[in-house]
Amino acid sequence: MLAAYAAGQSASDPLSGLVVGERPDPEVRPGWTVVDLRAAALNHHDVWSLRGVGLAPDRLPMVLGCDGAGVDPDGNEVIVHAVIPSEGWRGDETLDPRRTLLSELHDGTLAEKVLVPAGNVVPKPESMAWETAACLSTAWLTAYRMLFTNSGVQPGGTVLVQGAGGGVATALIQLGSAAGYRMWATSRDEARGRRALEIGADRVFASGERLPDRVDAVMETVGAATWSHSVNSLRPGGTVVISGATSGDAPAKAELTKIFFKQLRVVGSTMGTREELAQLARLVEQRGIEPVVDSVLPLAEARDGFARMVDGDVFGKVVFTVG
Repeated sequence: MLAAYAAGQSASDPLSGLVVGERPDPEVRPGWTVVDLRAAALNHHDVWSLRGVGLAPDRLPMVLGCDGAGVDPDGNEVIVHAVIPSEGWRGDETLDPRRTLLSELHDGTLAEKVLVPAGNVVPKPESMAWETAACLSTAWLTAYRMLFTNSGVQPGGTVLVQGAGGGVATALIQLGSAAGYRMWATSRDEARGRRALEIGADRVFASGERLPDRVDAVMETVGAATWSHSVNSLRPGGTVVISGATSGDAPAKAELTKIFFKQLRVVGSTMGTREELAQLARLVEQRGIEPVVDSVLPLAEARDGFARMVDGDVFGKVVFTVG
């Protein structure tokens, strides 16, 4: 089968380890099922894997990809859930200390076929486009859990999204707007700021800019570069929900005094459950939300999509079509 896979790793030149070529078809095993992919999407996780972060060298070659949608052996259209719990785990799979994502221990979705546990698929709404379905498994699921499970914000509340442009940030803006939140965002780039307004942000501010009002929650994926601004932007009793730290995880000012004095909550958030993915799919269908797609390419041209992400030239999701 055709696949985009990591054959090597380099922190400084991640594309040097990427190969788009043939890999063996997955072998079915008890309790698992093969999904014939129709579309898959790219995440920063895939680039980090090529840089040697989160993917052990002894697991190479590894098919990359966490996002995907396709058809199961019974002909059902499904969305792949990328969080793989350890054998015997019960309950919220995101709390399993031995959990992995597709492409960390098991081959991922940037291929014509993917092998997943039978419980790791959810129905794709019949009217949903493949490109939309392919966007939901990782960045959109992460955003859904951040907003609706962990923020504690009621519709009508104000939410600040740090760093407009990435897959999680655009999903947060679109989902929050559809759910009735007042969505604010920050951006270092005026063009990205304008795009954020187009997809549902109520206001956009320069990175670090003082806000006209305190917000109920901040959605944080940037980390060190924006942490102090996030804490200082919250009303007393507000919440920072953090799901990533792309600029580093050691801020110059931890702001601990402000956190305890203002009784702020800091909530870590990672991916989401299979049930949350199913709820997300229904929400996207019911509200007619169309995820922002930066570009759509055939899987054979995956290297071009990776290059766009490495260069930082992406707003929304990069989607690969299969077949």
